[in-house]
Amino acid sequence: MKNKNLSMGASTIAAALAFGHSVGYAQENEVECKENTAAECVEQSEEAIELIRIHGVQQSIYRYSKSGDPRRLADLVDTPQTISVLTQDQIQESGKTDLKDILAAQAGVTLGTGENGNAFGDRYIIRGHEARSDVFVDGLRDPGMTTRESFATERVEITKGPSATFAGRGSSGGAVNSITKKASTSYNFGRVDAAIGTDEHTRLTLDLNKTLTDSSAIRLNGLVASEDKPGREGIERDRDGVQVSYVNQPTDRLSFTGDIYYLNAEDKPDLGSYFDRDAGYPLEDIPVYAQDEDFMNSEVTTFTLRTEYDISDNLRFYNATRVGKTENEYVTTGMSGSTRDDSDPFAPGVDTLRLSNHQGWQDVDYVTTQFNLFWDTAFAGFDHRFVFGFEYTDESVDNGVFSVDYANESNCRISGRRGVSDSYCIIDGEGNLVDDIQSLMGKVITRGDADALYDIETYSLYAMDTFELTETLDVFFGLRVDSYDYSNQTSTELYEFSDELYNGHLGLVYEVSENGNIYASYATATNINGGESDLGANCGYGGLCGTPEQAAQADPEQVENIELGTKWLLFNEKLSANAAIFRITKSDVHESVGDAYSTLGTLNTGENRVEGIEFGVSGDVTDKFSVQASAAIMDSEVLDSYSDDNIGLALSNFADKSFYLQMRYQVNEKFAFGGDYSYQSEMYGGQPDTAASYDADAGQYSIRVPDYQVVNLFANYYHSESLTFRVNIGNALDEEYWTAAYRSGAFMYIGDGRNITGTVNYQF
Repeated sequence: MKNKNLSMGASTIAAALAFGHSVGYAQENEVECKENTAAECVEQSEEAIELIRIHGVQQSIYRYSKSGDPRRLADLVDTPQTISVLTQDQIQESGKTDLKDILAAQAGVTLGTGENGNAFGDRYIIRGHEARSDVFVDGLRDPGMTTRESFATERVEITKGPSATFAGRGSSGGAVNSITKKASTSYNFGRVDAAIGTDEHTRLTLDLNKTLTDSSAIRLNGLVASEDKPGREGIERDRDGVQVSYVNQPTDRLSFTGDIYYLNAEDKPDLGSYFDRDAGYPLEDIPVYAQDEDFMNSEVTTFTLRTEYDISDNLRFYNATRVGKTENEYVTTGMSGSTRDDSDPFAPGVDTLRLSNHQGWQDVDYVTTQFNLFWDTAFAGFDHRFVFGFEYTDESVDNGVFSVDYANESNCRISGRRGVSDSYCIIDGEGNLVDDIQSLMGKVITRGDADALYDIETYSLYAMDTFELTETLDVFFGLRVDSYDYSNQTSTELYEFSDELYNGHLGLVYEVSENGNIYASYATATNINGGESDLGANCGYGGLCGTPEQAAQADPEQVENIELGTKWLLFNEKLSANAAIFRITKSDVHESVGDAYSTLGTLNTGENRVEGIEFGVSGDVTDKFSVQASAAIMDSEVLDSYSDDNIGLALSNFADKSFYLQMRYQVNEKFAFGGDYSYQSEMYGGQPDTAASYDADAGQYSIRVPDYQVVNLFANYYHSESLTFRVNIGNALDEEYWTAAYRSGAFMYIGDGRNITGTVNYQF
């Protein structure tokens, strides 16, 4: 199957892209391909794909054959691991723009809330395990809790299961890698997308590639966007961004690519609803209660330089270096049910809805560089494709707080964990909403000092080998060691320790026929104590466990994954299909003890397991019908814990069943339509990576996120080769749903309501 892919690349393109003015290029490329070597054919075919996709002809691309990570040498169909690739065309037609929304729809991926009460940016959970620190851009770790946009993204790759050989520390359940748009000397093009819609939605993006000389080019991507959260007027999202990419190829063997990326996101955040324990369901139809002074801002600036050099025909060098800074800050309001204290002067003992305040800031400075040497050579009777790598990363994270005072007088008295206190309630003594909810508190905000200074410096060495053991059996083998120095200065303690992490990956791929294979994979990963940079010494939320002496002696959490799967190319290799059965076991899990808010922690007392089966298809069923689908049926269980009561419980923030389907049908040369459907089964709230909160007396889980389904629709009209119109209907059924719950149920994120947008795409 792997050899056939090389020889049929261009013909597949010509067949799959059977519409529009760019087909001539693909067909000419097919003729050239037949006259050249297989390697040259693949390179030219990728150029054809890029040119056709950029110009947005009627047939969209829903499948890529190779990973954007250059270290993954085999085609995706020959890679012994589940990797989902979301293409730019698919993402754009879905109408999703933030990476959080793109990933939330995918099978096997769920969202979490900000932990320790924080509202820092995106948080993902893959196959039941934390992945908020396992986000990468072009193969380099993208640290920090920040907002991530897709305007400069070529495609998104979701790796399922441990991938520590590639990713290093973390990556227990998988990792996310965004591939960015880069300048090319192969073409000139321009593209503008302008959108307006309900909820004051406006979005303008620019994608412009210009060749400067035969060996250099520049590419500009820009973004200006603004909207209210659909269904929640006054909850605002504003995005401004730019990426400039420059490529210079002084010789046929040497190239340099430099990128500057900037994103400024200014939101008014919404913590949504809360779980009503008496009703056993989240409170529905809640008013917008965010205060006028609330904000969540994220500013990202990075510079990346890539160097590629062909030392010889079988020896290549690749380096990627990035320097980055992110600034994240928020002050936001929560709401939960409560009862007025007997000392309340207005309505003692009456049920009400009270407001709470959440705040924090985080500054991240980092530098990372990755050196790779690719060596194709014959050794011990086999043709090997070696990758030898060295990586250095230094991440420095300052976490701090805001001081929030209130200019307005409180209007209720509430009893809580800290006793009776003055508070702000949006329900008056007669059960009616108060006036001017958004100005109820009158917050006076002052930025405070840092309360946790996190730094981790890591040196990594890895080696990978891909070779054919027989004509039908391929072997992938990888080893990696990460040596790190860790420090975390909290408000009361200094934590310092160092260690080495060893991980490996072994995969076997057996070719059953020309179109299909079966594979087996074994991979490991490790998580260090306090690996989440935003949490200081809050063990129960993913931060440090124990005293400084205990933390230094703690073992890393150990993860192993066993996976058996099969992958096929169908319909003349235009559609890929895969299925896998897997088991992920995490041992030596750090746990928190005592009450729900304890930060004392225990060391290496937990063990949990996630097992399941996952399916996926992507590509073209016919020249007119494209599809991307994934489904996951999983089961999670706590196997061991400091508390026997936790054993046998499910993991928190974990959906047993999830499904995603996006379809597109090309009616004729002028019109195409489609949509997507996503489903997540019921989830249970609790602290990350441990047992969901359980009420033994009631015999049920305490905090429940109801299952939900979302339907989105789109239609494209191709007025001409340069002008296209698209309409998107988001949440067409207008279902009220919740995507995640905080561990206490104090807030639950609400999904977007129904929305409609219209987009004009002009190409030149």
